[in-house]
Amino acid sequence: MSTIDHSHALLLKACATAGLSADQAEPIRIGENALWRLRNQVVVRIARPGQWDAAVRELAVARWLSTCGVPAVRPLDHMREPLATDGHPVTFWHELPRHRPGTAADIAPLLRRLHSLPIPDFPLGRLDPFIRLATRIDNAATLDDEQRQWLHHRLVDLQAAWSSLPEGLPRSVIHGDAWGGNAAVTPTTVYLLDFERTSQGPPEWDLTSTAVGHGTFGTVSDKQYAAFCEAYGTDVTTWAGYPVLRDIRELRVTCFALQHAAAAPMRHRDQAHYRLACLQGQHGSRPWGWTAVN
Repeated sequence: MSTIDHSHALLLKACATAGLSADQAEPIRIGENALWRLRNQVVVRIARPGQWDAAVRELAVARWLSTCGVPAVRPLDHMREPLATDGHPVTFWHELPRHRPGTAADIAPLLRRLHSLPIPDFPLGRLDPFIRLATRIDNAATLDDEQRQWLHHRLVDLQAAWSSLPEGLPRSVIHGDAWGGNAAVTPTTVYLLDFERTSQGPPEWDLTSTAVGHGTFGTVSDKQYAAFCEAYGTDVTTWAGYPVLRDIRELRVTCFALQHAAAAPMRHRDQAHYRLACLQGQHGSRPWGWTAVN
């Protein structure tokens, strides 16, 4: 069964349980998480197995943001908990009005508002920027032993650096995956999306995503980065702890690419190993012109 056929089968089961029609449902995105659009302006999100707690947290965060006056995607009122469908947590959301994907400057004011909110009274958990990295390194089938050992040493060094970050902005609720595409722009409102990784942590972690897009990937232009910093009110790269967060982000996206390379080496190996070589100092200074892996 193909990935999309499997996802559609899960959709049919979940909608039947929820009392919703899946007739003429349209796929929006099929990946590690799948999104489907129903005819009645409902979007169904099918998460990966093992992500129950994250799905529960997404619903709680979205409802909390609504009470705080922050524009965000809104779950269906009567679906208070995810549905368990063959091990997959499934959640149901109101479809947003017609919109375009956001930019870094679009998401920055929403991040500023999010970071200023009091910590909610439901469990968020604390940011763990190293989650699954050791496993991804171990499972990276395109690595040789020397490369794998280097990555494990890099991981240990960054864990030590993370534990002794200098003082920065007050710890707050953070989005966790704060890039422009997680904002949706309508003619009247910018909405915040995707709370799978929302937690408590340093606000600088959210700002580092765009800074790495600018300084490492080279996909965020000087003008776009300046607009992001102006819209948020600070430039994270001037903070003494930024190099640590940058290096962690770079390690995370390198391990992500290596995970994909293990599954599809012809498609992703070159980019994954180019990223590793950059981290090892083989391609000079940033930006390195990394390309997206999906």
